[in-house]
Amino acid sequence: MACLSFSACDSLPASFESPQHRGGRFHNAEPGQPPGWATSLAILWRLAFDKPADTVPPEAVPVQALSAAQLERAPDGTLYRLGHSTLLMKLAGRYWLTDPVFSRRASPLQWAGPERFHAPPIDIEQLPPIEAVVLSHDHYDHLDHAAILQLAPKVRRFITPLGVGDRLVAWGVEPGRVTQLDWWGSVEVAGVRLVATPAQHFSGRGLQDRNRTLWASWVFLSPDLRLFFSGDTGYHAGFRTIGERYGPFDLTLLETGAYDRQWPDVHMQPHETLRAHQDLQGRWLLPVHNGTFDLALHAWDEPLERIVTLAEAQGIGVLTPMMGEAVSMHRPQPTTAWWRALRRAPAPAAGGAAGRG
Repeated sequence: MACLSFSACDSLPASFESPQHRGGRFHNAEPGQPPGWATSLAILWRLAFDKPADTVPPEAVPVQALSAAQLERAPDGTLYRLGHSTLLMKLAGRYWLTDPVFSRRASPLQWAGPERFHAPPIDIEQLPPIEAVVLSHDHYDHLDHAAILQLAPKVRRFITPLGVGDRLVAWGVEPGRVTQLDWWGSVEVAGVRLVATPAQHFSGRGLQDRNRTLWASWVFLSPDLRLFFSGDTGYHAGFRTIGERYGPFDLTLLETGAYDRQWPDVHMQPHETLRAHQDLQGRWLLPVHNGTFDLALHAWDEPLERIVTLAEAQGIGVLTPMMGEAVSMHRPQPTTAWWRALRRAPAPAAGGAAGRG
């Protein structure tokens, strides 16, 4: 039987030795402001039945198809965005993959839930051997059960926050290939140092397992590149600490999408993404967590448009590659605003976008 929820298929240790773990659950460093039941129900109603027309693209999102031969020819220090927060990086002569989601829907069910705007630029079968899959947390748009099982034979290591690795083991991944880290923990893998750093978010895959596993951002320290991958997070003071300890970063891979004023603690508005990039002492910014799934109430292309406009106003280099487009992390070249070429959806009826973040 497919694992549709944590309670049905997974088992986790009863406790973790972590400053973040209290009362059987993990906690953010900065207390959040939960919306409450009434607001939560109203949000769910709008997401299900009252979404603006422009939360999905009006036509197919362009994708540059990738092949195994192209990856083999690519120089070290090349990055490919495969969709949402799934990034394939060639570092220190090996391949690294973040938050791999290849399924049609970010959901426990493949007949319901957020559906992809585009196919992945490359199939899992065509991917080369992967040195490590690095996971930020266990939400369905970041941890794809089917993809993990299909990837497992070609992945040497899985690097996760506390508890997420236990989910993989419950799914059949060998325990010896899984490394779980608390915030500020680190591991050396094939010449690359990976550091789990704080994020402000939450976790869970079912109705009863909220915050039973940890969430994290990640620092990648290779011999010639410093990278930061945010996973999912609201803006928090820890960005400055990360920048002081491990910056400046050559490239920050920061979430910019699925935000709203009604859930400010768990996703960043574009101006907060830019502030986080500055806290991290980043050189180039590549916004992720957009362009693949319909997860909020804003227009599907709003995150990209807003972050580009804000970055240009402050003279900050921002990269917005097409899905599958090669990006040099050593010497980034300007990218195009590819989303502007797509026809805009009709404007929603009066009041349809009220409350948009």
